[in-house]
Amino acid sequence: MAELRRVLVANRGEIAVRVVRACFDEGLESVVAVSEVDRDSLAARLADRVVQIGPASASESYLSVDRIVAAALHAGCDAIHPGYGFLSERPELADACAENDLVFVGPPGDVMRRSGDKLRAREVAEKLGIPTGGGTAGLASLDEAIEAATRLDAYPLLMKASAGGGGRGMTIVRGPDDLRRAFERSRLEAERAFGDGTLYLERFIEQARHIEVQILADTHGNVRHLGERDCSAQRRYQKLVEEAPAVGLSSETTTGLREAAVRLCEGLSYVGAGTVEFLVDAKRGDFIFLELNARVQVEHPVTEEVTGIDIVREQLRIAAGETVSFSQDEVVITGHAVECRINAEDPERDFLPSPGTVDVWVEPQGAGIRVDTFMHAGARVQPYYDSMIAKVITHAADRDAALTLMDRALGRLRAEGIATTTLLQRSIISDEGFRTDLIHTRWLEEVFLPNRTQESTR
Repeated sequence: MAELRRVLVANRGEIAVRVVRACFDEGLESVVAVSEVDRDSLAARLADRVVQIGPASASESYLSVDRIVAAALHAGCDAIHPGYGFLSERPELADACAENDLVFVGPPGDVMRRSGDKLRAREVAEKLGIPTGGGTAGLASLDEAIEAATRLDAYPLLMKASAGGGGRGMTIVRGPDDLRRAFERSRLEAERAFGDGTLYLERFIEQARHIEVQILADTHGNVRHLGERDCSAQRRYQKLVEEAPAVGLSSETTTGLREAAVRLCEGLSYVGAGTVEFLVDAKRGDFIFLELNARVQVEHPVTEEVTGIDIVREQLRIAAGETVSFSQDEVVITGHAVECRINAEDPERDFLPSPGTVDVWVEPQGAGIRVDTFMHAGARVQPYYDSMIAKVITHAADRDAALTLMDRALGRLRAEGIATTTLLQRSIISDEGFRTDLIHTRWLEEVFLPNRTQESTR
């Protein structure tokens, strides 16, 4: 069992603040690694110590394994917590930690390679009897893609990047005429984003619900699920609203999803916090395995709210060699939670990023309201990084109550000096279709946004 005293937080923004808070609750010292433009960030203000690791460019700071490890050693840290994004799913960082006697708060490098590569994870899932929707092996050339599509003979198909996530490298292929364009676009985007242009094809579900199961697994062979989340409200494969638990699923489907997630993590010898993602066919009700994210997720707060389990603190305990602190029977889902991501973007200008100084920042307060953010009056939204500035989370007895509370909370959120997606989020959660129907992953782009545009031009 490793004794942890001091943790390097190798990230920025709200997740850096979140990890600093978990370290404080666990009685650990926190050291935040910052680029030169984040020296006065909220995470830097809250941490026990700050280490500057490079200029604003992420490639020379937050994405540099060498600089992150050097910062941890320089500050006398025992462990590195990567948060999400940046280096969180890079096995090179986990390997470098092992080589330098640092604890990596996440799965070991070899486990991350097995779980992070979508093709390898899908192969394991298939061997375990978990539905994967058919699909192909890695495609290195257009000729291979044409041959694979001919063999599948089931348009529409989805072209995806083996190494990535977040919608990067993903293209819908409606028919044979789309194949060349889809392959070239996906390969280029995958190479730019992940340094790996390997692609694969799978069946595209026209009306799919994006359902994911939160997992915690320790080094003693214990794997626990924390129920499921619905992340179907998406724009360009980026989630906007997340909920827990997922409503409208049959008990058979819910049980199948949870059991499949646990079985997959056991089969991969997974360690740490992870999320097993699935697509549920809204029409047929069956599901297929999508991917395993080997890190804490942006949307983890909704699961924390309905279970009462602090996922980030569990990560730290697991990294120290402790067992998961609860049994599966002790996981009880209570009420309903909703999370809205607030981005510094202008929805009226095609979601153009809106960096700048936040002149006024006022967070909603009240029972059942949680705000995870790094904003404050005078904070600077940097143009170099992701545009998400806050997550507003509400928890209530049921879904209607949680959504009503969310509407009130967003109405009290004030951010002046920059454009934000707050009003858009209020429109989404107030929409009758969102409240009464089981939406699919293309609902936002195909139904909600076109209707909103038509209404605004009348």
